[in-house]
This record gives sequence, structure tokens and C-alpha cells, in this order.
Amino acid sequence: MTERPSTPPPQTAPSNPGVLPRAPLTPEQVKNIEINRLKAKALHSQRESEARNNDAPTSLERSSSTLTSNNLAAGKKRPYASTTAGVTSTLRDARSATPAAKPGGFRPLDEIQPARNFTKFVEYDFSKMTDTKGGFLTVEDDPHNKALHALKAGEKPAHMTMKEWERHQLLRSLREQKAGPFEPGLSVLSKGPLENDNKKCRECGSLEIDWKWEEVLHCSVCNACKEKVPEKYSLLTKTEAREDYLLTDPELKDEELLPHLERPNPHKSTWNNMMLYLRYQVEEYAFSDKKWGGGDKLDEEFERREGEKKRRKEGKFRAKLQELKKKTR
Repeated sequence: MTERPSTPPPQTAPSNPGVLPRAPLTPEQVKNIEINRLKAKALHSQRESEARNNDAPTSLERSSSTLTSNNLAAGKKRPYASTTAGVTSTLRDARSATPAAKPGGFRPLDEIQPARNFTKFVEYDFSKMTDTKGGFLTVEDDPHNKALHALKAGEKPAHMTMKEWERHQLLRSLREQKAGPFEPGLSVLSKGPLENDNKKCRECGSLEIDWKWEEVLHCSVCNACKEKVPEKYSLLTKTEAREDYLLTDPELKDEELLPHLERPNPHKSTWNNMMLYLRYQVEEYAFSDKKWGGGDKLDEEFERREGEKKRRKEGKFRAKLQELKKKTR
């Protein structure tokens, strides 16, 4: 008896109305899916075997894991050995260095390597460099350059010890002041009117004068008279001579007209040197006929200038007041 064709089963209605049912897979698609599944399974098994080979437990780990799994009940803590047995040291771990590994001794910081971005970093010692106005160079770069080997003012030479350098500075200051062993000699035999003969103090006649003042200020006076007569032998600054005696800068810079001493600036060492003038020399020039002709005329000139200054200040104030009134109208 021949079999009649069976009626196909009724199709269920789709859960999402309006969405067409998925077409059945072709034999080629089924074959590709099976091949990809087998490849993924083989790759997964290969990775698992490599992980087991790399993380193979030692005898201590195996014993601790066996002890943990067999003898410990649930809820109890594992021993410390089982938790720290798998800790491995890294290359940047300073604890991995041993004293025998380094010939110079145990130095843990030597094991810490710099980052890759800082491997080309070069450290320079700027204290050994010289600014040649064309770049910073060291002595090793050009040993025959005189500009690099030139000493700065007040710098100790390399071949001198500190004691020798202090003695050299002391002798230099005494030579500049003409004091100590560098003071000119005195003799009772030289009594002529020559310039090189003995010079005496202009106040008391003493032979022990300040030779620095005599050389620079052309004034023969001893240290005792400088303290006794301050109204004549006190020193004035350049600002005081300009404001009190109304002298100009060209007059104060003329060493033949007004000699002066130079001292380091007490406010800041990098500023210009302080210029000091002898009071009686400044007064002689200011009160002479070459300048003001007397103290009274100097006072009149001072009052005239103060009056002009006051008038200029008042005029400027009035001008600003008028401008303010125009703006507020």
C-alpha cells in the first residue's frame, strides 16, 4: 500500500506580528559554522594548556593546596603559606637584589630602571659652565679657550687653598688702603719741599695721615681729626651733594673738580658703586664764585626752585580739576 503524503504541521503565528520568519540555513552556512566552532574549541584548549604549563604549582603549593582542600572545613581561613606561595617578584622589585649580586654592595635603588621616555636624559653640572654669550660651554668642550678659563671677580683660583685665598684677599685690601706693610715709610731726614717728602695732617700736624684719602681726595688728614671735625671731613653721598648743594651730575662726575671715593652699594651689591664726597670740598666749590657765590645765594636759589616746584604742582592739580568738571557737567 503506497503512503500518501502527510499534511505538514500547522505553522505557529509569529510572536512579533509584521516580522517575517527567519529563512532556514543553507548547507554551506551550516558547514562554516561547524568549522568555526571547532577552530575556537581548539584555540581555547591550546590556551588552557599553556596557562597550566606556566602556572604549574611547586611542591609547597601542591602540598598546601592538598591540605587546604582535604583537611580544612568550610568557613575556615587558609594558612598564610598557601596565600603567599604564588607571589612572584618583578624586575622593578628592589627586594630581589642581594648583596652578592652587586660588587659595590647592596643598593636597592639601582634595580629601579628609568622610564622609556627618560632614557635619553643627560644631566649637566651648570656650576662648571660658562656663559660665552654664544651658548653655555664647559671647560672640557674647549680646553684652549681663554674665555672659559678666565676667573670671575672675587673667585678663588683652583690651585689655592682657602687659607691662601683669605690671605691674598687681606693683602689686596691692605694694598688698596695703603695700610699695614704697604703704608709709606716715614723718615726724619727728608725735610725738603718736594712732593715725596713727609706729609702732615692739616689740622694737628701728625705724620700718621690717611694715605687713601691723600691719594684719592688729595686731603692730608689723620683719622683722629676726621672724628674730631665731622663738619669738615664727613662724607656726602652723590644724592646729598646734588639735592643740598644743587650741583649737577657733570660737576659731580668731574674728578679734578670734585674727587670722590667709591664704595660698594649698601642697598644691593649688583647696583653701581656709591660715590662719596668730602664735605668741605663740596662746600668750597658750591659757595665759590664759580657756582653760587655764597650760602645766602644758595638758600635763595633753593627757595626759588621749591616755589617753582610748588607752582607746577598746583597748576597740574587745577588742570586735572578743570578736566574733571568738564566730564561731570
